[in-house]
Amino acid sequence: MKLLGFLLINTLALLITSFIIPGFEVANITAAVVAAIVIGVINTFIKPLVKLISLPITIMTLGLFSVVINILLLMGAAYVTPGFDINGLIPAIIGSIVLSLVSSFLSMLTK
Repeated sequence: MKLLGFLLINTLALLITSFIIPGFEVANITAAVVAAIVIGVINTFIKPLVKLISLPITIMTLGLFSVVINILLLMGAAYVTPGFDINGLIPAIIGSIVLSLVSSFLSMLTK
């Protein structure tokens, strides 16, 4: 049940972000659900490995490289998910920040 709640929050956060940020496009609700699943899988399995490998760079940049990791993983999710497109680096940067803020806000509302 908790997993379904996270999926709903992330799907809604993706849809809200796509309405706010030009160049951050989600075709429909189905694409948003698939994108939320792909982002969840990437965050669960790939992100910890990438963060471990890039730990020295992250320490040298005082944690700012973790933002770059988030942006690259989000762009990777958009690359493999049909109906979810990010058109450029600037929409990816702004979209990553807005997506995390909206997702955090929605998570706080549900608690």
